[in-house]
Amino acid sequence: MKKLTLLLFVFVLAYGCKTKDSSEQAAEQAPALVKSPAFSEDSAYKFVQKQVDFGPRVPNTKQHDACAAYLAATLKGYGLDVIEQKFKAKTYDNQTLNSTNIIGSFNPKAQKRILLAAHWDSRPFSDQDSLVKNKPVLAANDGASGVGILLEVARVLSTQNPSPEIGVDIIFFDAEDWGNSEVATDEYSGFCLGSQYWAANKHIPNYTAHFGILLDMAGAKGATFFKEGYSVQMAERFVNTVWNTASRIGYSNFFINERGGAITDDHVAVNKIAKIPMIDIIHTKPNNMSKTFFDQWHTNDDTMEHIDPKTLKAVGQTLMQVIYQEAADQPL
Repeated sequence: MKKLTLLLFVFVLAYGCKTKDSSEQAAEQAPALVKSPAFSEDSAYKFVQKQVDFGPRVPNTKQHDACAAYLAATLKGYGLDVIEQKFKAKTYDNQTLNSTNIIGSFNPKAQKRILLAAHWDSRPFSDQDSLVKNKPVLAANDGASGVGILLEVARVLSTQNPSPEIGVDIIFFDAEDWGNSEVATDEYSGFCLGSQYWAANKHIPNYTAHFGILLDMAGAKGATFFKEGYSVQMAERFVNTVWNTASRIGYSNFFINERGGAITDDHVAVNKIAKIPMIDIIHTKPNNMSKTFFDQWHTNDDTMEHIDPKTLKAVGQTLMQVIYQEAADQPL
């Protein structure tokens, strides 16, 4: 046993030195960090709060319509070109949803483009709640957090002079959360209706982007973002770009350098149908945890008290750094 312990010690010591040398070499070879503007977590938090103030944003409700108008007007107010892509979505339980994908384009004439997305609708039932399962979810984290981050990205970009020499398209997908994973209607189980529609009917014919980033459940306290499985499978290069960026600017405690499970989310249709490499930044727990997502997922407790500005900052500042690195043609 002593020999084995000693050999293990020597092996770990040698491996550790090798890892240190290789990481130092990688750091020396990595492009320098370009200066990116500050992302305001307080402003992003207010954008999340504003959506929640409408109430649940369930399709076919007045709250849904009011929030759609707010999102489109806010993007327009920051100078983005806005398209409201209206469509009717058929749910797994044969409901017809009057739906709207909201697309805002910054620097629309730029050839190199990054696509940023989040879903903005709320789940119509709280099936994971221990008590009341038929109430619509307020969806502070599961929807509003990602949208709030992207609204702040739009605001920050609108204040920059000169603007970064890159195009950024922001899509708020609708009708994402009216699905049922226990009903095998298709590979999406009734979820992601808005992204499937957009991917097959792009707002601009032949639209494409260098890559895309989807945000989902991106604002909770203590959030952990593992490298989502489909993202690694279909767009690993860009997963590494984002996670390396987050690490270099101090957010490795949020962006965990480990592979997580594969989650069927809006990025799947963008990859498979639209043929645009898109990754998913989504809050998941380690594989040995009993619950895959954050504790309040699909319950009546998905409220503002669980939103943490620090998490919004970590995700938002990482996005800003990625945008500016790509604008300078120095991806990490």
